[in-house]
Amino acid sequence: MTIRNLDDLLAEGVSGRRVLVRADLNVPLDKQTGAIGDDGRIRAVLPTLTALTGAGAKVVVFSHLGRPKGAPDPQFSLRPVAARLGELLGAEVRFAEDTVGDSARSTVEALADGDVALLENLRFNKGETSKDDAERGAFADQLAALGEAYVDDAFGAVHRKHASVFDVPARLPHVAGRLVLREVEVLAKLAGEPERPYVVVLGGSKVSDKLAVIETLLPKVDRLLIGGGMCFTFLKAQGHEVGTSLLEKEMVETCRNLLERADGKILLPVDVVAADAFAPDAAHDTVRADAIPSHRVGLDIGPETVAGFAAALAEAKTIFWNGPMGVFEMPAFAGGTRGVAEAITSADAFSVVGGGDSAAAVRALGLDESSFGHISTGGGASLEYLEGKTLPGIAALED
Repeated sequence: MTIRNLDDLLAEGVSGRRVLVRADLNVPLDKQTGAIGDDGRIRAVLPTLTALTGAGAKVVVFSHLGRPKGAPDPQFSLRPVAARLGELLGAEVRFAEDTVGDSARSTVEALADGDVALLENLRFNKGETSKDDAERGAFADQLAALGEAYVDDAFGAVHRKHASVFDVPARLPHVAGRLVLREVEVLAKLAGEPERPYVVVLGGSKVSDKLAVIETLLPKVDRLLIGGGMCFTFLKAQGHEVGTSLLEKEMVETCRNLLERADGKILLPVDVVAADAFAPDAAHDTVRADAIPSHRVGLDIGPETVAGFAAALAEAKTIFWNGPMGVFEMPAFAGGTRGVAEAITSADAFSVVGGGDSAAAVRALGLDESSFGHISTGGGASLEYLEGKTLPGIAALED
């Protein structure tokens, strides 16, 4: 795979040129105040933007946010993101009220060398996510007309066959941004020959969401540690009572087969934090994983499990982590995620946090991001890469 990168574009010269940058600015917004809950994705694109503005490019940033229905929806506006991006860049970011309309065109035309503009949410246009090639292509034509070169720095979106990710690069000279290049380099290392022992930690809600990556990774890893809501389907497969915990009944037999084929590689919780209800103030205590009361819901892995997982992680030379160990948003059920995260940072290993809720947990729990080898910005994209799938956004950048 050969992908031109930002340095190639900069070497050709970008001063005075309009450069489109597809960023992933899909940040959490407070529904009442519109405040940004986590600006990690905005920060992630800064190296690419500052390199371009420093070289005199007229930078046009575009992104999606949330899941609007192909029409303008104020709750999904990128306006708050433009303000925060400007603060982080230390310069005004001009905001276009639309994506390819009069406001976008006039905003782009008014840019001086080194200026930055942000267009409104791409998903306010049906063409962005359309499965119809012609409709998607027509929107891509309008987007491409705004620029003279294209940079993809939205790793969190490269697994989507969307106009701004897949079709626009076919219409313009295209390169990978700093972030996308780093993500691909890191994940290629994991997909190739990682240094062993190679330990993978998977959490999150559903086995069905992670089944493909489990199938792919099982032959490659030395240990697979499973926590989060998905662990209860595995525990059920072992014949244990799981109370009112999250359970995918249709996946029990699949989990039983995985355990039989795993040859002891899969480690499951031996204790869990069980509560009377799914609530931050619910009464709770730690119980054996094979003795969860029928009226209780498991919301975190227990301390004995954390210790066991930490022992496995301490032996690792390469670690991949995707998915929290419990409902970390509630302090009473954050101990498992915190304990595993701290064990990862303490290991003498190259560690990769696979984006999504795992990356959010790192920041929400106040952990030192620099203690991890790499924190991905794309949970779904990183999993699909490790599954061996072709990612449309990466394929579109290949020469």
